[in-house]
Amino acid sequence: MTGASSGIGEATALACADAGAAVALAARRGERIDALAERIVGAGGRAIAVQTDVGVEEQARAFVQRAHAELGRLDVLVNNAGVMLRGPILDAPTDEWRTMIHANVFGVLYCTHAALPMMADQGSGHIVNVSSVAGRFARAGSGVYNLTKFGVGAFSESLRQETASLGIRVTLIEPGAVATELSGHNRPEIREQIAKIFADVAPLRAEDIAAAVLYAIGSPSNVSVNEVLVRPSGQVR
Repeated sequence: MTGASSGIGEATALACADAGAAVALAARRGERIDALAERIVGAGGRAIAVQTDVGVEEQARAFVQRAHAELGRLDVLVNNAGVMLRGPILDAPTDEWRTMIHANVFGVLYCTHAALPMMADQGSGHIVNVSSVAGRFARAGSGVYNLTKFGVGAFSESLRQETASLGIRVTLIEPGAVATELSGHNRPEIREQIAKIFADVAPLRAEDIAAAVLYAIGSPSNVSVNEVLVRPSGQVR
């Protein structure tokens, strides 16, 4: 589970642990995933925490390898780590673009690349890529975030076709508005714009997306849930 320090990643890790899975937690904020691992172990589960920047190939590979070595198998990889930095393309701080591509694109690629040989050797596995409704519908002021999430969707479909014969399933999860820390990393004026756009929408909980992940990975082996788009009932786009 990447991006496990808060939000969807934390909620999904807890849900998987409650369902009996051993979980490996990755995030840049080491103290948060250490506390989450302690919480899971304290409740009788199995968990390890590995401070990781998934956009750095060596760190992403080390995380996947350690998860496999310490937990014995690698049945599911949830590529959840991501950043949403909105704003117009004109005069944008280009470091924000690099930050998003680093986490949203390279993080998915590196972790997947590290996991595939292990899953292929097992003859089974499941890769879950957490994208966004922004991976289906572009919006002014969200161009580069859209780019990264459209890319994750295209990558996921190509990966699904390549790995189906290996017994590996691929699922793309596309959340709408969710009450997490994601929008809080934006510049103040952008946060105000986001708040206005979704002022009349009651957001999903992170646990709602965790339930979608569990549905996909808990489906029988002959069932491949390719895409799950989950919006709040009041969200139009």
